[in-house]
Amino acid sequence: MINDLSYPVDAILLLGPTGAGKSPLGDCLSISGFLGRRSHHLDFGHALRTAASDVASSSYTPDELHVIRGVLEHGLLLENEHFPLARKIIANALDRLGFNSRDLLILNGIPRHVGQARDIASIATIHALVVLDCSSDEVYCRLRENIGGDRAVRQDDGEELVQKKLALYHERTRPLIEHFERARRKVYHLSVNERTSAYESYLLLSSLAASDPPVSLVTEPPQR
Repeated sequence: MINDLSYPVDAILLLGPTGAGKSPLGDCLSISGFLGRRSHHLDFGHALRTAASDVASSSYTPDELHVIRGVLEHGLLLENEHFPLARKIIANALDRLGFNSRDLLILNGIPRHVGQARDIASIATIHALVVLDCSSDEVYCRLRENIGGDRAVRQDDGEELVQKKLALYHERTRPLIEHFERARRKVYHLSVNERTSAYESYLLLSSLAASDPPVSLVTEPPQR
């Protein structure tokens, strides 16, 4: 247990390259819910940035802060040996969100590789993937124009770091699609271009999910 919640909680996972619009879509889902469930968006990147600036409350040890800042500054992934730190970050984020065991968790930014997917199973049951399909050229355009409206205060959108993130996404994160398909999880693909808004993605996802919902999510309501 990582706090007073009953784990694992129900979740869906947003997947896509940096700049594709995961965070704005997650915020839309938090406002409007998903398949009638109250939803909370856990933006792990935002949680990392919050943790990196959390020096006054001593929630994290100096070693943990060193790892967090390294991930942010160099576009790295938290590896398996750091998952206890990821659990701590997630627990703190859920506390801030006021998450209830009857709610649905919108995961964004974790898991980002198969090792994390196995580790996170004790925290969240991922019922579906939402994949934002966006080419590299369109990613750069979206970042330049700040299409999602969430990049103005970001310090990690330099060209070199974006290139590194895109390479890591294709090498380490996209294999999660096959991983969850093998686990018979629903996968929704949303095509994103340089002008696609979060609301447009939300409407498309809602339509796809309404006509073909994740069976495990709608037939097994939480008994909590």
